[in-house]
Amino acid sequence: MPANNSEDARLKEVAENLSRAERDRKAIDPPAAQAKLSAADAYRIQMINVERSVAAGRKIVGRKVGLTSLAMQKMLGVNEPDFGHLFDDMILANGTECRTGSLMLPRVEPEIAFVLSRELRGPGVTREDVMKAAEYVTPALEIIDTRIRDWKITLADTIADNASSARVVLGAEKSSPTAYDLAKVGMTLEKNGTAVEKGVGAAVLGHPAEPVAWLANKLAEFGQTLAAGSIIIPGALCRAIDVAAGDSIIARFDHLGAVSVRFI
Repeated sequence: MPANNSEDARLKEVAENLSRAERDRKAIDPPAAQAKLSAADAYRIQMINVERSVAAGRKIVGRKVGLTSLAMQKMLGVNEPDFGHLFDDMILANGTECRTGSLMLPRVEPEIAFVLSRELRGPGVTREDVMKAAEYVTPALEIIDTRIRDWKITLADTIADNASSARVVLGAEKSSPTAYDLAKVGMTLEKNGTAVEKGVGAAVLGHPAEPVAWLANKLAEFGQTLAAGSIIIPGALCRAIDVAAGDSIIARFDHLGAVSVRFI
């Protein structure tokens, strides 16, 4: 029992350090090496802060999936994605402003978001199940951020830090998930009026619905499901780009429309 208490105290301390870093906007050193964290430890830390947020009145409205590109998985030495939680106060409307004063080292990633019309419960969820359960898809910009100094993160660091998520901008247009081949949907990302990146839906595990299926099955390991109405952002179609106050970002998707945000 003392060992378990000691383990709980160690994880709670890391969770508190991450929470304080976000609140005070003061980066911390990577906790994984110092605390010798496994991925399982990191998810426990994430859940400590999720439970704290819910107790404080924040509402979980969905999840994000990260590390859905083979290049990112190889860089961090892993063979599967990770996930974090989306809260109601993280969601921004299309074309709105995002205050950089509330962030630390923000970056932006364009994604194809899914909104579910019914619950997805793993294990055994497939891409086809996701397509049937999705009410619609819409363009999205995930604003990622880190509470860890200089983005020097390992897998355990980013998991513990809510998968480095900060804000999500959702587009205004809603499309049927089966209206177009999402794997072939192209995207152009513009920063201050200049195209800086291009991508395609297949960049995320071959099809944007695949990470959603993975997520539903992964959550089953934690006794959780994806509820009806959940917003799921399944991973970036290109590399993340740095942003700062004064930047204007727009992602234009074939067929699905565009999504934009201004940083102030």
